[in-house]
Amino acid sequence: MARVWDIATEADAAIDAAISAVMDGACIVLPTDTVYGIGADAASGHAVQGLLDAKERGRDMPPPVLIAEVAMLRALSEEVTDDVLALADAFWPGALTLVVNAHPHLRMDLGDRGDTIAVRVPDHDFTRELLRATGPLAVSSANVSGQPAATTIEEAQRQLGSRVRVYLDGGPAGEGEPSTIVDLSSGTPTILRQGRISRAALAAILPALAEPEPEPEPGPEPGPEPEPQPELEPESGSALEAAPEKPDNVLEDDPQDAPDA
Repeated sequence: MARVWDIATEADAAIDAAISAVMDGACIVLPTDTVYGIGADAASGHAVQGLLDAKERGRDMPPPVLIAEVAMLRALSEEVTDDVLALADAFWPGALTLVVNAHPHLRMDLGDRGDTIAVRVPDHDFTRELLRATGPLAVSSANVSGQPAATTIEEAQRQLGSRVRVYLDGGPAGEGEPSTIVDLSSGTPTILRQGRISRAALAAILPALAEPEPEPEPGPEPGPEPEPQPELEPESGSALEAAPEKPDNVLEDDPQDAPDA
């Protein structure tokens, strides 16, 4: 049966309960500096699948991994580049998720992640203490896919219910704005999702950051409607009278549906 622990008044017991749940392959809900997250043992494919099932989410959307310290990044990625360290030093702990090349020997079945992994150090003292005890956790927003991310423990409970064993109540979570995601896995660093950390703040640390895709230019405005021409009264038996009228819809086509955003 799911239980709620108040981390303000029972922090030690809350961490013990969370550790026990993670070791058993169960899901927990934990506070972060952005929104509440649903977490599971990142090293257990079974546990991560339980997280995806709880969210009703497919393997094509693998969750990021939360770690307690920048130093733990080297266990997940063999290529901790200068760009990675520059952004980590500037914004970790904080609302920045970095997509990096995963270590070739990394055994984490997070879903269809390819050769990369998304990593973040949250700016939340209790959660980092928990991560030091559990090791890296796969964490996604605490909600059923398609529903709003939970910013209170009550919202998380309403959506996830008994799919989670332990709820860690830290009060209202952060500002409710998600982390910014930057891809550093290949080529030019690129923002994949704009979140709390602005592009300007990132570019101040990493000038090579790719410019966002330009907005498509609007098409030309339609010209004025032509003035109607006066109708001619054909003489009886003339060619005008004999010519067949053009059907009204000859040049009209059904508009194409716009693609999804």
